[in-house]
Amino acid sequence: MKIKVMDKVLAANDAWAEENRKFLAQRSITMLNLIGSPGSGKTSLLEKTIDLLGKKLRIGVIEGDIATSRDAERIGKKGIPVFQINTGNACHLDAHLVNAALKELCKSSRLNLIFVENIGNLVCPAEFDIGEHAKIAILSVTEGDDKVEKYPLLFSEAKALIITKLSLLSHTNFKLEKAEKDFRKVNREAPILRIDNISGEGFSGWIAFLNNM
Repeated sequence: MKIKVMDKVLAANDAWAEENRKFLAQRSITMLNLIGSPGSGKTSLLEKTIDLLGKKLRIGVIEGDIATSRDAERIGKKGIPVFQINTGNACHLDAHLVNAALKELCKSSRLNLIFVENIGNLVCPAEFDIGEHAKIAILSVTEGDDKVEKYPLLFSEAKALIITKLSLLSHTNFKLEKAEKDFRKVNREAPILRIDNISGEGFSGWIAFLNNM
C-alpha cells in the first residue's frame, strides 16, 4: 500500500514538473535546483553569484525552508525577485509548490535565470523532479568527505558538484581527492567546482558553467 501511495505522489509530482518545464520554455527561462545539507553554503553561493551576474542576467530566486524567511530576506537585499516557500514539516520542495512560486515570480519580472534553493537535505530533494534544467549538488568541506558514498542519488543526477568553504579545508579532515574520486564513480561527466563563497576563489568556473547553460 505504501508503495502505491508513493507511486501516486511521484506521478502527480511529475505531471506538475512537466507543467513547470512548459512554463519555463515559453519564457526562455533556465531553472537550477540547488541541493545540499543545512549550512553547506547554498545561500552564500547565491549571494556571491548575484553580485557577479546580477547586472548581466535577470535572476530570480525561490527559497525553500521548513520555517522562517531568513534566507529570502538575505537574497532580497540584493534587489532581485525572491519568493519564499515554507513547507512546515516537508523535507523537500515539490513541483506543485514550485509552480505556484514561478507564477508569482514572473508576474512582474521578466527573468532568464531562476535558482531554487531547496530545503537543506541530501535525500528527499533529489527524489523529486521540479521541472528544473539541472540539479546542482552542494557539498562543503565541513560536512565530511563520505557524503557522496552515503547519498549517491543526488550526486549521480547532478549536472555539477560544487565543493564549498575551501578556506576552511585546513581546519577539517575532509579529503578533496577522496570526495572527487567517489563522485566520479557515480557521475563521470559533471564538472567539479571547488569554490569559496567569501574569498571568491573558484567562482570563475561556476560563472562559466552558468553562462553555458
